[in-house]
Amino acid sequence: MNSKNIVFTGGGSAGHVTPNIAIMEALGKHWNVHYIGSFNGIEKEIIERTSIPYNGISSGKLRRYMSKENVLDIGRVVKGFWQARRLLKKIKPKLVFSKGGFVTVPVVLAAKSLGIPVYLHESDMTPGLANRIAMRFSKKIFTSFEEAASHFPKEKTTVVGSPVRKLLFEGNASKGKRFLGFEKKLPILTIMGGSLGAKRINEEVRGLLPALTKQFQIVHICGKGQIDRTYLSHPGYRQFEYISEELPDILAATNLVLTRGGSNSIFEFLSLRIPMLIIPLTLSQSRGDQILNAISFRDKGYSLMLEEENLTQEVLLGHIIELREKSEQMKKAMAAFPASNGVASIVEAIEKTRYYK
Repeated sequence: MNSKNIVFTGGGSAGHVTPNIAIMEALGKHWNVHYIGSFNGIEKEIIERTSIPYNGISSGKLRRYMSKENVLDIGRVVKGFWQARRLLKKIKPKLVFSKGGFVTVPVVLAAKSLGIPVYLHESDMTPGLANRIAMRFSKKIFTSFEEAASHFPKEKTTVVGSPVRKLLFEGNASKGKRFLGFEKKLPILTIMGGSLGAKRINEEVRGLLPALTKQFQIVHICGKGQIDRTYLSHPGYRQFEYISEELPDILAATNLVLTRGGSNSIFEFLSLRIPMLIIPLTLSQSRGDQILNAISFRDKGYSLMLEEENLTQEVLLGHIIELREKSEQMKKAMAAFPASNGVASIVEAIEKTRYYK
């Protein structure tokens, strides 16, 4: 069977990368997969842990506000366009699949200039600026939320859900507890502030440790450079900058999760039926997409929501206790959500491109 080349792109945060991995892992062996990202973004770190060839390009940040950096970034995007174009001419892919993030803009534009079809996936309820640009040049668009579909051309948009990595369903709770060194029968609360960490959440959680560890065993994935050595020996508390290989086992052992409102993460927890307390990024930190995601999940009964502006130790503890009390109710609501995810639908569409001339 003849092999075909495909390029994936996406970066800036883990949420723009891990869904790509879920799709890449599900593709048949007749595909040669390549990845294009930035030179130093988190996507480089994540993809280089796999066997997938990684190619870096120059990219600028897409800001929604006035800054002198915007002028410099125009030059970076133009440079990235020509770098991406050279890479695509060399790789000759049948398709470019874009997951969003500022690095994807020059890649999508380069693909369009070479007549290479582009598929994109939007995780959030409203598209980010990169996908707003990319949708004009895309042949097919996939979304996680039904609400997001209204922002894209109807004739090329399909609601498929979020691509969830297969390995997350293969975790072993006993192995997870052994890895963590947890032996008590207390429920396990996993705290994840996103791939880049969440300083304020980290601080409030650590201030609550004496109270929390009386009722829970805590897994704290706190982000790069956010380990606090003061708490390395605190009983019932384990902290990590980032977890990769052991994550499926840890999540299999997890009873409750405190998380940011990134779409990919919360869809993963939903698929695993783990009740959530979502603390979304504020409007001053983001375009508000995480707030909309959190409201949607709260209203469907999958989670609680706490806005960071209202975050204090007392309020946080109250919400965590409420989460535990409502966890069975949330699991029942989650059970109505299909266990399948967007991977199969996207892979089916990609497979059809093998026969394009």
